[in-house]
Amino acid sequence: MSFVQIIDCKTSRVDDLNRLMDRWVEQTKGKRTATHSIVGTDRSDASHVVEIVEFPSYDVAMRNSQLPETDKIFREMVALCDEMPTFTDLDVVRDEALYKANARRFFEMLADEPELALLDEVIAEGYHDHDPTNEQDTIGMDAMRREVEMWRGGFDFAFTVEDQMAEGDRVCTRWTWTGTHVGDFMGLQPTGMKVSMTGIVIHRFRDDGKIAEG
Repeated sequence: MSFVQIIDCKTSRVDDLNRLMDRWVEQTKGKRTATHSIVGTDRSDASHVVEIVEFPSYDVAMRNSQLPETDKIFREMVALCDEMPTFTDLDVVRDEALYKANARRFFEMLADEPELALLDEVIAEGYHDHDPTNEQDTIGMDAMRREVEMWRGGFDFAFTVEDQMAEGDRVCTRWTWTGTHVGDFMGLQPTGMKVSMTGIVIHRFRDDGKIAEG
């Protein structure tokens, strides 16, 4: 289930707090697991600052909180506040924007995520993929990982998301795939050729934000 944390604080040093947040983002680049964050000030009280931070799940948020940079920034944040900040933890029960973000993250992870076990952050355990180019549907995480490993063994590749539309629990993504043939692929020895293809996937999401079907 996706997760949102609301950080509520009072400070007369809003500009310093903003600079601190910028430093946190810079110092945790490539390690920070938040997918989106918003900082706002209360219209009726400019010293009242609220930050809303989104994560794919509670577990992913906890990994973020355990970063040494996060702990250091938190202590500096407390020093800037007039009183101790408060934290509200929310499990998100529905968010179409999250579904689109996780669909996009799915394509990024297929190409870039070295730990395929982490695919379960966006894919449900019983995921069912109806790819018409496969003789049999891909069902379950183990089969999905084998499919990804086969493509990675044959190509260095990346996806470009061209368009996305979301309605209810469905997200439609139009994508372009580009790759270089660097390894054995279904019996074809590496050629070094650059190849590309396009496609459209409709993903169905569970309420917790994970992809159940493609």
